[in-house]
Amino acid sequence: MDEIAINDCYERVWCPVFACLAAHLRAHGVVAARTVVLLPFAQLLPWAQRFWARWQPEGFAPRFVTTRSWARTLAAWVPASGDFTGEAARDALSARSLLERAGLGAERALLAAPLQEAASQLAPAVAAVPPSQRAAWGESARSLLPAPDAGQPLRYEAAVARIALEWVLASSHPTDVLFSSALRAAADALMLLEGLQPDPLAQALCAHWNASGGTPALVLPLQKEESSRVAGGDKPQVAVHAASDAEDEAQRAAACVLAHLAQGRAAVALGAIDRALTRRIRAQLEGAGVAVRDETGWTLATTRAAAQTMALLQACAWDAASDAVLDALKQAPAVDGATLDALERSLRADPAPHWRSVAARDWGDRSGPPQTAHVAALVAAVEHWRARLHAARPLADWLRALRELLSASGLWAPLEGDAAGALVLQALRLHDALQWGLDDWEGAAQRLTLAEFTRWADAVLEAARYVPPAPADARVVLLPLAQLLARPFDALVLAGCDEKRLPAAPEPQGPWSEAQRSAWSLPTRAQLAAAQRAAWRSAMQLPAVDVLWRSSDEGGEPLLPSPLLQALQCDGLTAAGVDARCAREVRAAPTLRPAPSAASLPVRKLSASMYADLRACPYRFFALRQLGLQEAGELEAEIDKRDFGSWLHLVLQHFHERLRDASASDVFAPASDAAARADLLDTAAQAATAQLGLDAGGFLPFAATWPQVRDGYLRWLAEHEAQGAVFRQAELALEQPLDAWRLVGKLDRVDEVPEPPEGEPIPFVIDYKTESAAKTKQRIADGAEDTQLAFYAALLGAERLRAAYVNVGERGETATYEQQDVLALRTLLRAGIRSDLGRIAAGAPLPALGEGPVCDFCAARGLCRKDFWQ
Repeated sequence: MDEIAINDCYERVWCPVFACLAAHLRAHGVVAARTVVLLPFAQLLPWAQRFWARWQPEGFAPRFVTTRSWARTLAAWVPASGDFTGEAARDALSARSLLERAGLGAERALLAAPLQEAASQLAPAVAAVPPSQRAAWGESARSLLPAPDAGQPLRYEAAVARIALEWVLASSHPTDVLFSSALRAAADALMLLEGLQPDPLAQALCAHWNASGGTPALVLPLQKEESSRVAGGDKPQVAVHAASDAEDEAQRAAACVLAHLAQGRAAVALGAIDRALTRRIRAQLEGAGVAVRDETGWTLATTRAAAQTMALLQACAWDAASDAVLDALKQAPAVDGATLDALERSLRADPAPHWRSVAARDWGDRSGPPQTAHVAALVAAVEHWRARLHAARPLADWLRALRELLSASGLWAPLEGDAAGALVLQALRLHDALQWGLDDWEGAAQRLTLAEFTRWADAVLEAARYVPPAPADARVVLLPLAQLLARPFDALVLAGCDEKRLPAAPEPQGPWSEAQRSAWSLPTRAQLAAAQRAAWRSAMQLPAVDVLWRSSDEGGEPLLPSPLLQALQCDGLTAAGVDARCAREVRAAPTLRPAPSAASLPVRKLSASMYADLRACPYRFFALRQLGLQEAGELEAEIDKRDFGSWLHLVLQHFHERLRDASASDVFAPASDAAARADLLDTAAQAATAQLGLDAGGFLPFAATWPQVRDGYLRWLAEHEAQGAVFRQAELALEQPLDAWRLVGKLDRVDEVPEPPEGEPIPFVIDYKTESAAKTKQRIADGAEDTQLAFYAALLGAERLRAAYVNVGERGETATYEQQDVLALRTLLRAGIRSDLGRIAAGAPLPALGEGPVCDFCAARGLCRKDFWQ
C-alpha cells in the first residue's frame, strides 16, 4: 500500500514538474547540476531528491533547497549588534535597549514581547526586498504608519509598530546573500516550486534573477487548480465523523488511525489543526503501542525540563510563595525526599504562605533530633541558593549563576541526559561554548534583576519548540495541514474540522491594517483564505480520508462543521464515517455502602468533634478518627470565616485575661468605661493578629467589620456582667474519665454566675460562635441532636452548671443562646457514649450513611464512594 501512495504522488505531482524542468533546461542549454530548485518547505527535500533519482537514475541532480538552506550554503550569516535575528534570547535584550532609547524604558517589561512579535512579522517582508531597495521601501512603509502622538489612545501600539519597522529595516537578514553576486556564481538556472501560499522572498529572488539576465527563472505550482476530488470518481468518498465532544473526537480519531494501520496502510498522516486535540490523540495511539513521528513539536516551555528550570528561578524570588519553593525542591535530585516531606508536613500543619516567613522561623539547633536538624539544614541550604540570586547582574553572570544553581540542586546532569533538557540548556546558552560572543549582543551588559532575568528565560523557552526524536519504525506522521502538499501518504485522519478550529478564513496575525498588509506583502485575509482552501483541496486528494468534527465545545457551546467541510458535503463527496472503536463488554460491579468493623482499633480518648463525627456518619468516624486519615492542609489558603473565628477566640482570651489579672491603672477598664474597654479590646486584637501571623491584606475584609463586632460584644458583655457573671478562665483544657474511656476537650470560656435563689456561684460554660444567628438557634432547638454543650458539661463535671452559645455577629449583634436542659442532655450523652463505644469495641459495623449536609464537604467522601453507590 505504501508503494501505491508513493507511485500516485510521483505520477500526479512530481512527474509533471520534472518534465517541465527538463524541457526548460534543454531549451536553454543548462545542465541539471547547475540548477537550483526552490521548495516551499524543508520536509519536501528528501522526497524531491528521491523522486528525481527515480525520474533520472543516471547523471547529476539539481540542488533542491529552501531559501534558508540555500543562503546557509552560500555564506555564514553573522548578525551585527542590535540586529533582529529571530533568536528570542538575543532579540529580547535588543528590544529592551530599543525601548529605552525610544524613551519607553519604564514600559519595557510590558512592550518588549509585543515589539519582538511585531518585528518577527515584519522581518519576512523586509527580507524579501533587495538590500539596495530597502531605503526607498522603508520611506514608503513609514508613510503607512500612524504619526507618533503621546496623547492618542493607542500610542504604545503605534510606538511598537514604528520601532519594529525601524529595527528590521536597520538589520541585515540571513537571506540577504541571495541578492548578491554569489547567486549567479552558484547556479545557471533557477526553478521555483510554489506552495499553497505566496512566498514574497522566493518571488523577489525570481524577479532579481530575471533582472540580472541569463536563463529566466521557471515558476511552477506544486498543486494545480483542476486537481480535485469529484463525485463518482475512482477515489472513495471522504468519511465524516461527528463527535459529541473533544474526548469522543480524540477516541474516534485514534480508532481511525488504528483501523488504517490494520488495513495495511504503511504511511498514515495525522493532521495537526488543534494542538490540544492532537496531543490527546497521540497519547491514545502511544497507549496502543503505535509509534508517531511528530513534525510539529510543541512549545519548549511546556516540557518538564523547562518547568523544572523555571521552578528553580521562581523559587528564588524575594516574595516566593512557600508552595513555589516546595515545588522547586521536589524537582531537585539533590534534596533528600524524607527531609523534604518532614518540612512540608510542618508547613501544612502551621501554614506560612511566603517562604521568607519560613526562613525566619526558628527551626531548632542542628544538634537536636536528626529529623529537625535535617530540616534546619535544608532550609539553610535553600536560603543560601536564594541569596546568591538576589543581586542584579549582566546576562553572562546570570547564566553562570543559573548553571551553578542547577548543579547544586542536582538538575544539571538529568537535563543533559534528556532530549528536551538538552534543548533547554542550549536555548538558554548555559553551556560555556554557547556563551562565546555574548558580550557583543546589544544590551547584554545591562544589569538585570532576578525578575527581569526570569522573564527573559521564560520568553526564550516560550519561543523555542521541542520536536521529539522520530522513532525509526513510525508509520504515523503528525504534521500541519499545509505540509501534506506533494507528500505520499496512504491515508489521512484530520480531526478538529469544526467552525472554530478550521475557519474558512484564518485571522491574520498582528495589528496591521489591510492597506499595510497589501503594501508590505504581509499575508492578507484573502490570501490566508485561499491558502486554507488550497491546503484543504490538497489534503482531500489522498487515497483515504477521515474528517472529524465535534458538535459541542468544552463549555457546551454548540458547533457546526467547518465551512470547508460543509462545502464538501454539499458537493456530495462525503459519507458517514463508521465508528472504528471496538465495543467492550464491562460486567457491572455496583459499589456498595462500606460498613467496616473496627474492633481492632480501640477508642481511648473522645473529643466533642470526634463524637459529632460518629453521630453524623459512623464511616466518617472510622476513616478520619480511627484510621487517622487527614486532608493535607493548604500552604496558601485564603483567610476565611474559620480563621476569623480562631482569631476572635484569641482576641477575647487576651482581653478577658487582661481584665481578670488587671493590677495596674493603665489596664483598669471597668464596665462603666466603654472607651477604655474598647481600647483594651483593640490592643488584644492587634496582639492576636501578630501572634497568628495573619496577612493584613487577606484579613482586610474581617478587619473592616471589627469596630461593629467590638462594640456589639462590649454591649453584650456589659449586660452579661450586670447579671452577676464573672470571667474565670478561657481556653480551658480538660480531661474527664468515663468508664474505660477519657473525654477530652478545650472549653472556650468558663464564667461564674449566681444561682437563684441563694445566689451561690456556679460555672457557666460558654462556647463562641461566629456563624449565622439562625444556625445557632437551630443548635439549641435540636436538643439531644446537638451534643457540643452537653459534652462540655460532661467534661467540666460540676453537679450544677449552665451552658450557652454566645453568637458574636459581624454586624454588631452579640447574643446568648442558652441550653436550658444541659444537665439532662449530659446524662443522655454519657449513656449514648457508653452504648456507641461499647458497640464499636464489640465489632459493630460502622456504615456510611450518606445523608445530610455533612457529606457536602466530607474529607472521607472519596473513600466511601458515595457518588457511586447503587
